[in-house]
Amino acid sequence: MSDHRRIDDKLAHIRAALDGGSEVKGGRAGALTFADLRFVPSALPEVDLEAVDLSTHFLNKPISAPFMIAPMTGGLAEGGALNRRMASAAEVKGIPFCVGSQRVALEDASRSELFEVRSVAPTIPLMANIGAIQLTRGFGIEHAREAVEMIGADGLYLHLNAMQEAIQEGGDTAWSGVLGKIEALCDAWSRGGFASPIFAREVGFGLAADDVRRLIDAGVSGLDCAGAGGTSWSLVEGRVAKTEEHQSLGEVFASWGLTTPEAILEVRAVSSSIPLVASGGVRSGLDVAKCVGLGADVAGIASPVLQAAHQSDEAVHELLDRVAREVRVAMFGVGAADIDSLRSHPRLMGVGGAVPRERK
Repeated sequence: MSDHRRIDDKLAHIRAALDGGSEVKGGRAGALTFADLRFVPSALPEVDLEAVDLSTHFLNKPISAPFMIAPMTGGLAEGGALNRRMASAAEVKGIPFCVGSQRVALEDASRSELFEVRSVAPTIPLMANIGAIQLTRGFGIEHAREAVEMIGADGLYLHLNAMQEAIQEGGDTAWSGVLGKIEALCDAWSRGGFASPIFAREVGFGLAADDVRRLIDAGVSGLDCAGAGGTSWSLVEGRVAKTEEHQSLGEVFASWGLTTPEAILEVRAVSSSIPLVASGGVRSGLDVAKCVGLGADVAGIASPVLQAAHQSDEAVHELLDRVAREVRVAMFGVGAADIDSLRSHPRLMGVGGAVPRERK
């Protein structure tokens, strides 16, 4: 694929994500969604609202609240400007930030400046990001190290987007051997003494328990279970496709995947301790609190932040303040004075009063 084609595709992706037409409307039959979960309220919270402590840690750094700005875009001028706006706001608010796929910058060094956000975010946790499929296309430990060094990152995402590639025109669908390459990279990374942990990240279709086991066995240090429920990359790819075949695929597979609540439970059924980010359809601080109550360490927010960043610096700050306020109120409402308390005693119920299966 030519550079011009790749840039055009990225612009189309941004526009499709911004206009609201790439989110699945309505419920998912038989699925556990954020709307299906509710907290059992505490009439006696025994904590002052302003004393509720949202702070926690991510990548061995303190953060002010248990949410982050999830990866979305990069590699073109518009995306670079949006990244800097979002990263700057994340720095002010004290939350983590992750750039979009750095592939274009690894293939063309002149584009690396479009990912440079450390100058506006000097202290917060930053995540670098490359596609796991690229490990079977010549990328290796040097590319991973370059991605981390490019932005002064504290960790590295290997994103898993097999279904997106299947819907995409000209997508990379030869996924044989990807897991082995992930294991080889994790092993080389460990033996090389690199401090930055490697996380495996789905892009919006969720992680099932068997894949979680395989990724942990391969040596990843953390996971982002990014489930269905927000922006559908099937819909995005279908909407930007030029052929009826791929447009149809996007529609048919618009609801593909595990929801984010389901994916959190899948991960925690396998491991209670692996660091876990939960993204996909997180639209409020109440959703963030539900993610933490189910077992996530941090929730990732994408589309709402991108939409705010497209407006102004102030819009991003206002959104992040609103989310933090909503997390605080949710914690107060269940009598959780801090994040550990929310995670240990989530008071979370599913549809019809059924409690989601116990975390191991």
